[in-house]
Amino acid sequence: MTVVKTSINRRSFLKASALAGGGMMLTFNWLAGCKPTTTKEVLTLPKEWFEMNSYIKIGENGVVSLMSPNPEFGSNVKTSMPMILADELNVDWKNVLVEQADFFPERFERQFTGGSQGIRLGWQPLRTAGATARQMLTDAAAQTWNVPASEITTENGMLIHKASDNKASYGEMASLAATLPVPEEVALKEIKEFHIIGTSRKNVEGKNIVTGKPMFSLDHTKEGMLISMIVHPPAFGMKVKSIDESSVKSMPGIRDVFVFQNLRDDYERNGFDTTSFADMVAIVGNTTWEVMNAKKALKVEWENAPEKTFDVQGWRGKETVVMPAGLESSDGHTYQMEQMSRKAAQELRKDGDPETAFKKADKVLERTYTAPYLAHNCMEPVNCFADVTADKAELYGPIQAPEFIMNALSTSLGMPKEKIKINLARMGGGFGQRAYGHHMVEAALISQKVNAPVLTIYSREDDMTYGIYRPTYTATYKAALDKDNNLIAFHVKGGGIPEHAVAANRFPAGAVDNYLAEGWSLNSNITIGAFRAPRSNFIAGAEQSFMDELAELAGKDPIDFRLELLDRAKNNPVGENNDYDAERLSGVLRLVREKSNWTETRKNIHRGVSAYFCHNTYVAEVLDLEMKDNKPVVHNVYAAVDCGIVINPDAATNMGEGGIVDGIGNALFGEMTFKDGKPEKNNFHQYQMIRQKEAPKSIEIHFVENEHDPTGLGEPLFPPTFAAVANALYKATGKRFYNQPFVHDLETTRMEM
Repeated sequence: MTVVKTSINRRSFLKASALAGGGMMLTFNWLAGCKPTTTKEVLTLPKEWFEMNSYIKIGENGVVSLMSPNPEFGSNVKTSMPMILADELNVDWKNVLVEQADFFPERFERQFTGGSQGIRLGWQPLRTAGATARQMLTDAAAQTWNVPASEITTENGMLIHKASDNKASYGEMASLAATLPVPEEVALKEIKEFHIIGTSRKNVEGKNIVTGKPMFSLDHTKEGMLISMIVHPPAFGMKVKSIDESSVKSMPGIRDVFVFQNLRDDYERNGFDTTSFADMVAIVGNTTWEVMNAKKALKVEWENAPEKTFDVQGWRGKETVVMPAGLESSDGHTYQMEQMSRKAAQELRKDGDPETAFKKADKVLERTYTAPYLAHNCMEPVNCFADVTADKAELYGPIQAPEFIMNALSTSLGMPKEKIKINLARMGGGFGQRAYGHHMVEAALISQKVNAPVLTIYSREDDMTYGIYRPTYTATYKAALDKDNNLIAFHVKGGGIPEHAVAANRFPAGAVDNYLAEGWSLNSNITIGAFRAPRSNFIAGAEQSFMDELAELAGKDPIDFRLELLDRAKNNPVGENNDYDAERLSGVLRLVREKSNWTETRKNIHRGVSAYFCHNTYVAEVLDLEMKDNKPVVHNVYAAVDCGIVINPDAATNMGEGGIVDGIGNALFGEMTFKDGKPEKNNFHQYQMIRQKEAPKSIEIHFVENEHDPTGLGEPLFPPTFAAVANALYKATGKRFYNQPFVHDLETTRMEM
């Protein structure tokens, strides 16, 4: 039995109170960022319940409601979170509701959807809250029936005392339970007692989604609402010089045209206060069509922007960021990165004496990998509703991290935070893009200027060319083998614009006596930000492609080669800072080898393997493809995943499938390029996304069964897919693929054939 404290510190506690009209409300602090649900229409609760935030509520009818602090963007946590609560509380699943909370920083410690942390960080608070409510209800029944609480059991929302044949629903005891003191500690269920966790439950919002119920901020309307769109510079490194308002002000439906600045020059940014351009032009009108026409007709004169330096308060403390002047191009970046790769870099980790080991090596392999910028391309383009008056500001829009934009909103509007309300909309995708709330500041400033509610809309072209992009990366790997084909030295040197992607303490760190990791970066005025599995989305593909080629040089099976190194890391690790569990990483490799029948050969089918640890989760993948008409056709993908306890298997599988398909598409096609600061792709006729015919014919996802606390799934299956594709392509074509997207080298291969 696991016993947990219900009171940890002054900001981490549970508190019970009675609800008007009967019932119990249990307040608790979330401690972390979770991303749960809305509410089922089949159950109805008093209106006042929907106005609460960060609470478990138990009504007279036994219905349990969880107010969810974090927004949903497709990961199905709005179903999985209440499953945890319902199981620990011992209620019937059909009697559980979850409501979307709006942003209330005074009540929630963290409202952030991202980093595959929702289930991981919500696991303990939800279980504790559920177990505490169950114990208080049990105590209420014990007092009512005058029997020992230890003799009372719970089942499907019922309290049962077998000896006296007394039974009562949770709802019958809720009011009394609310008056009882919160126990200092409660017993959590044993894992073997779970009856909801680990079973598949349908998305609680499924019906709303498929029937098109308004759920997104683009659906939002308000009387007197205007439409606004933004004209931003055509290239990074440029700014507005002048506009000719007369060119559009007389057009039908146009209310206003003006230049505005998103963030004040004296404002100290945090890591999510990313804005691509210093100033922009707003066009405001009655309808979307009228504003779009005016946007096309507006005459704007642009000029080059000067170098800009500002401080950013990020995860590692305060940093000074330099945005250089000039119009940057992808060709220039390639040259710059090649030059930087030859220079000294920052040492991130060093074990042993790599220099001497390389000199004594029998074989040395060195390879360089590159990846371009990537655009997020969420299904729903950026948008936000804002209604700003002299007294208050109300916003409604898709955002992953509302707490990180509040300072910018307050400073830009000149309004205290307590007068700003952010209502959280369901997001049509995020992938990291919506962690940045510049669109909310833009909408709010426009509304303030025109003194009317405004819906600010980005076109697809705006969304794709404004930023924020996955950085462009490069990494050079070098490895040494002795005469017996043992790995004796390993060196990774990675760089990028404007950051590198080297994770110095991940595999194969800890498995090699002589190890060196280095990193470097270059400043840029092209705005970058988090992209699904930041940094891992490049470095996993580079590392695992190199490991395959190294295994071939050593004359070993790719999986066996990795397992040998992991055995060393498990039994006799080098260093003390290795951030992965070698046994768990070995476990997914062994499982995927079994499930894919790795040694089986099939005519014209070529296999690639990859394994990676990130976001606290271990993943190994085997990908089968065939070349047809000189094009890759992916037949099967097998994935083995160790994410601890799986809450909702169907939802977990769906997330894994999405990550794999996304990984294949980006590996083969994903690319944003720039010419003189201008994005060279502005819509899907230029920016190639994976099509249905290019998706795998089948995907099998197998979860390691264990009792580890659950971790994340939204991101971890994405990074290893890149190398699985590259390694399978090598088997199919005889050519190694070092540069993403692989479509370019495939074209070259076709021409050579």
